[in-house]
Amino acid sequence: MVWKLLRQHLSVSQLAGFFFANVCGMVIVLLAVQFYRDVLPVFTQGDSFMKGDYVIVSKKVSTLGTIVGKQSAFSSGDIRDIEAQPFVKGVGRFIPSQFKVSAGMGLQGIKMSTDLFFEAVPDVYVDVKSEKWNFNPNSGEVPIIIPRNYLNLYNFGFAQSRNLPQLSEGLIGMVSLDIRIMGNGKVKQMKGRIVGFSNRLNTILVPETFMRWANSYYGAGEDAKPSRLIVEVNNPADERIVQYFQRKGYEMEGNELDAGKTAWFLRVIIGVVLSVGLLISALSFYILILSVYLLLQKNMRKLETLLLIGYSPAQIARPYQILTIALNLLVLLLGVGIVACVRSWYVPVLSALFPEAGVAGLVPALVVGVVVFGFVSVLNVYIIRRKVNAVWFRKK
Repeated sequence: MVWKLLRQHLSVSQLAGFFFANVCGMVIVLLAVQFYRDVLPVFTQGDSFMKGDYVIVSKKVSTLGTIVGKQSAFSSGDIRDIEAQPFVKGVGRFIPSQFKVSAGMGLQGIKMSTDLFFEAVPDVYVDVKSEKWNFNPNSGEVPIIIPRNYLNLYNFGFAQSRNLPQLSEGLIGMVSLDIRIMGNGKVKQMKGRIVGFSNRLNTILVPETFMRWANSYYGAGEDAKPSRLIVEVNNPADERIVQYFQRKGYEMEGNELDAGKTAWFLRVIIGVVLSVGLLISALSFYILILSVYLLLQKNMRKLETLLLIGYSPAQIARPYQILTIALNLLVLLLGVGIVACVRSWYVPVLSALFPEAGVAGLVPALVVGVVVFGFVSVLNVYIIRRKVNAVWFRKK
């Protein structure tokens, strides 16, 4: 009887409006979540430039300071002041080498040797993840990370001018360097191995454990004041960052803020898209509830009669609840299907550029879709039952 009343007064146009609006909202929400999860590995794995928001800071080298021999190093007070700023998440110190270093290698009968310098930073700030990034004094081998532009300078500058072969990252990682360390009247020969290339740090990096060990044997033994800092910031678009460093007379190296702003704007765009999708879904939910209320209002007298002849509120509410759950389920299935189709178009493009992209599969969209479906369905069931109960209590 209740199903018959529902079919007689069902407004197809109202339900169609709800259905298409909810499909649009669901697709926007699921696609935003799915796209973000698909491209997230591009921003977080390896040496991605969007992995974190970092700024390399140093003090300006002035002419007067050079004449009088003043060192452009950060004191403990300077570092504490930077750490106390509201936009700063953490500060890492560059640890300089306090000994002389030279490195040599042979290539096609040509022996090349040069003086080097080493620096180290805490491992958490290193943007290259490698299982070889550790140091054992007994091994006699030093893992090294160099800036990627050093390799580009060799391949497209030095190698071409000397008719030498260009080297890939994989090949140069197999080359062993002859490292010579000198200091405190001691000399030590070691092997160096390049284990990665950094886009963030423009220096020759060695593990922090090696640097402290080498400084204790071949250097002064005490930590020197750092001349550069790596600062992790909360929001790279925060104008207070530039204002603070300019007021202090500090210099910022590279385009770390530009990369950080790109990552931040990506998160903002995803948030805006999600908000729009959720707003559309909320409006479509309102349309559905309004349609159900109108159905109940049209059948008010007949529903009151059914309640009087023995039908329970649960029996009367059930057809309306089943209708809304079925519509929500259809919206979920169609939404996931559309997202899968769109994803099949953009994932091959992303994978061609970034092989690590798209590894999440459809799991993020399915999880979010099921959560939204469950929440909206439970809310629909509750509101409909509450409306029928109101009719029942008013009749009593």
